Amino acid sequence: MDVRDVSITHAHPMSADLEEIKSIEKTSQGVEALKDVAFGSFAGIVGKFVEYPFDTVKVRLQSQPDHLPLRYTGPLDCFRKSLRQDGFLGLYRGISAPLIGAALETSSLFFSYRLAQDAVQAYVLPNRDPLPLSALVGCGAASGAFTSLLLTPVELIKCKMQVPIETRGTVISRPGPFTLIAAVYRHHGIMGFWHGQMGTLIREMGGSAAWFGSYEGVTIAFRKMAHGKRNLKSEEGSLPIYQQMLAGAVAGMSYNFLFYPADTIKSRMQTGEVLAATGARQTFWGVGKATWNQHGLKGLYRGCGITVARSAPSSALIFTIYEALRKLFP
Repeated sequence: MDVRDVSITHAHPMSADLEEIKSIEKTSQGVEALKDVAFGSFAGIVGKFVEYPFDTVKVRLQSQPDHLPLRYTGPLDCFRKSLRQDGFLGLYRGISAPLIGAALETSSLFFSYRLAQDAVQAYVLPNRDPLPLSALVGCGAASGAFTSLLLTPVELIKCKMQVPIETRGTVISRPGPFTLIAAVYRHHGIMGFWHGQMGTLIREMGGSAAWFGSYEGVTIAFRKMAHGKRNLKSEEGSLPIYQQMLAGAVAGMSYNFLFYPADTIKSRMQTGEVLAATGARQTFWGVGKATWNQHGLKGLYRGCGITVARSAPSSALIFTIYEALRKLFP
């Protein structure tokens, strides 16, 4: 046996060990990703069932025509008229697409949030564990940008289903999701499903930064109160359930309030005609300017109160359920 044989013999076990370690790490990452998707999907679906009637009222308030008298004077008036016209189940009209969207949104948010944190710890702040709050806010924005691409087509169909088609005050059509999908594709092609993407991008980037940032910030504050002035994001043990829910509620309200005008513009784009009267394609900035000129800042925040109110219990449930499942299946 020569020197080369000896070196190869000694090197081979080490190489096998490295390959085994890499294989274990990949398996572990895959399992964590699967947990993010499964737990996030379940939490998102539960949250959507709680908030959907309020979301229907919000979209109907946002989508009132510029050139006609307001159909609803406020959230309570909209809720009352919707109940009279459609019944309680009518407030859940179009929920099939949002349930898919909620599963996609929440799972992709938690999944991409974890990936963003891993990337920051690997390439930007390799020696920072836990990450500072500013880095977590950035990771939240990145997760929102990714999620917006998945969410816009689902929200397009959802918004079109939530707002009845009317002529002179008479409901004439209530198309189903497959009819609307076929119509969008037939008239506008595959890219028509991303009509309103700019609004979703702004809302999701800014909103997700606020969502995760608020949750992490309130969580850190509670842990500091309990354990002193250390950054205890990595401290063992979990917060009491009421503190988790409070952190989630603050996160939900922050998400919805700060970037609400972008959501209003998106809803108006998605429930109106894609082409304006001049034949030009509607743009995010064009619709925003028209809304501002017609109704001012109040028009951009129409329906904001009920949205912020319903987001508190919904977001509290989402974070609490996600954290509980993480603890149950470590």
